[in-house]
Amino acid sequence: MSSNNSLPGTTKQKRLRAYALAITAFGHGQDFQSKTSAHDKRKFGEVVRKKRGAGAPLNVVYAGVSAVFADSDAAVVAIAVRDSVYFIDFSANNLKFDELPPGSDPGVRVADHVISELRRYEIDHLSKFLSVGLPESIMARSPKLLSRLWAELDIVPFVMYAGEGYKQNTALVQGQTHSDSKDLDEQADSMARKSIMYFGPNREPLIQVGTRGVVQVDAAFHAHLVTVDDYEKTVGAATWNSILNYAADLRQRKIKIAFFSATPQGGGVALMRHALVRFSRILGLDVRWYVPKPKPGVFRITKTNHNILQGVAHPDERITEEQKRHLTNWMNENAERYWLSAGGPLGPVSEGGADVIVVDDPQMHGLIPLAKAVAADRPVIFRSHIEIRSDLATKDGSPQSDAWNYMWTNVQKADIFISHPVKKFVPKNVPVPMIGYLPAATDWLDGLNKDLSDWDKSYYRHIFNTQCHESRMTELAFPSREYIVQVARFDPSKGIPDVITSYAKLRRDHLKDRPVQETPQLLLVGRIRCGHGSIDDPDGSIVYDQTMELLEKDFPDLISDISVMRIGPSDQMLNTLLSDCYMALQLSTREGFEIKVSEALHKGKPVITTRAGGIPLQVQHQKNGFLVDIGDTDAVAKHLYDLWTDDALYDAMSHYAMHSVSDEVGTVGNALSWFYLAAEFSKAERLAPNGRWMNDMAREGAGQPYTSTENRLPRDI
Repeated sequence: MSSNNSLPGTTKQKRLRAYALAITAFGHGQDFQSKTSAHDKRKFGEVVRKKRGAGAPLNVVYAGVSAVFADSDAAVVAIAVRDSVYFIDFSANNLKFDELPPGSDPGVRVADHVISELRRYEIDHLSKFLSVGLPESIMARSPKLLSRLWAELDIVPFVMYAGEGYKQNTALVQGQTHSDSKDLDEQADSMARKSIMYFGPNREPLIQVGTRGVVQVDAAFHAHLVTVDDYEKTVGAATWNSILNYAADLRQRKIKIAFFSATPQGGGVALMRHALVRFSRILGLDVRWYVPKPKPGVFRITKTNHNILQGVAHPDERITEEQKRHLTNWMNENAERYWLSAGGPLGPVSEGGADVIVVDDPQMHGLIPLAKAVAADRPVIFRSHIEIRSDLATKDGSPQSDAWNYMWTNVQKADIFISHPVKKFVPKNVPVPMIGYLPAATDWLDGLNKDLSDWDKSYYRHIFNTQCHESRMTELAFPSREYIVQVARFDPSKGIPDVITSYAKLRRDHLKDRPVQETPQLLLVGRIRCGHGSIDDPDGSIVYDQTMELLEKDFPDLISDISVMRIGPSDQMLNTLLSDCYMALQLSTREGFEIKVSEALHKGKPVITTRAGGIPLQVQHQKNGFLVDIGDTDAVAKHLYDLWTDDALYDAMSHYAMHSVSDEVGTVGNALSWFYLAAEFSKAERLAPNGRWMNDMAREGAGQPYTSTENRLPRDI
């Protein structure tokens, strides 16, 4: 017998053998076996269908999917269900593709089946799937399945790549992995177990930071949430054509772009970078994001500096020379240890360093001279995302001047200064040629913004009210009572006392004769340090305590109608709270841009805001909301009353709001500006924005200038 006879058969033969074994075991199909209480199904099913009560207490489960294919004719698809500890249930079905209409895609049939089975299980068993694990072979056969799991069922799909996470079993047939040797039900259960490992104890996907502090977005791209087609649907044709133009150039020239910011989670910078890296990966671009190793005390210093520059710190508070040295040493230590060494992103381009550096956070300004010292000709872009009191930043002797001069020593070495699109945010000593404007952005496809089903919103609503109950905080009575919301971190600049005062005037003055059930509640919700909370924001607990003291002292009659909550990392919970609200507030006293305003408008929620920072660029007065002067709580209360009592006004504003948001504030529109900057700068062309909007320059550079019919943020800044 020749040695070749001992080798396994062809890939096709092995696949057919696996299919034959699966047919033998599950050819007649196997349905889920576990049962749930018929009484509970009636009770809680009614809660979801008719939006009654505070949501349904669903059981958290995880799924695994495995399949064997007989070429393009058929497949046996297995689904395993388990909790965080043990296997619970299993189904298997034989799908025959030759029975499909001519031209049908078998991959769509597989996706339809998996989604239908998972949704059926959720409803029949009062459950909520958090994740699905599946092998890359299924992703190859049914490429739309993963994004549909995320969009339609709010399930995070994790792909397990061949040979990853387990060792080769040398006792098996040559060329076969340990996973291949398992029966189909075992393979599916294995996929479910592996997906659970990506979650932390709070049942949220873990934020992962890898070698050199690179943020491993979407669990190092094991989670596949969206497709390029999904992103294309979020913008107009001109924006999409422009992005493809620059992406093709960057991809062809293999340009590497490195972003640096202070933290991998929590604030707006982190949310934008997760989305940008995800989108860039889908387009095949090399965009990476790095964060430093945290150090005790550093974020207190950076937050103090932030407050001073914004003008919300105590007038006598200054950043000391010792604090400056501490902050500078922290940046230098991280750079030398992780980023300047051979192959690091700040190293020479010839040794693997990035082609374009973006210092994406004022906290990281010390990296600019370090990057320039290594490669003077390499472009370095600095982005300031805060409101700087420019009237005080150049005033000799002011705390703002001292803080700004410390930053400007480094920032002036950058090639370009990107700011939120408000001229007064830029100190007067920044040369106009290096100034470019770029607003903040959000991702319409992520957990904060995607559409959620009533089933999923019921799950998150129940968790929120459970947290309220555990904190002895007022629970939301929705849907029996509507509510007004402000979503913002607990920060001195967010105008929280004005929110409470405005609500009190609505209740005490305008609705004093209405029964309580005919008045709205008020929800103040912000994210805390754990999980998705901004870990570089140490003021949260202080401001939260001040808020509760204010309520107890001045508004004891309204405490039972006001919920003040700090929640953890769940994007979908914030999504639910904003989706369910009747109207939104953003009464900041100092502000950068505050993308939550556009997120609320996108959901069709009229927004009442102050004329602070970049907020007026998003709200069209009396069309999709109202603009008021900072501190004018009488006007806020009057607008709240008008929207509460005038259905025609509310409906008109809601409809207009939903269709008034510009491409510029979504991930694709934001990426367009960054891709344009990287493409131009990497050609050794020294771009001079001269105070223009980067999005305008990008569209013009791609031959797609704005037309009068497109939504666009006002350019009067």
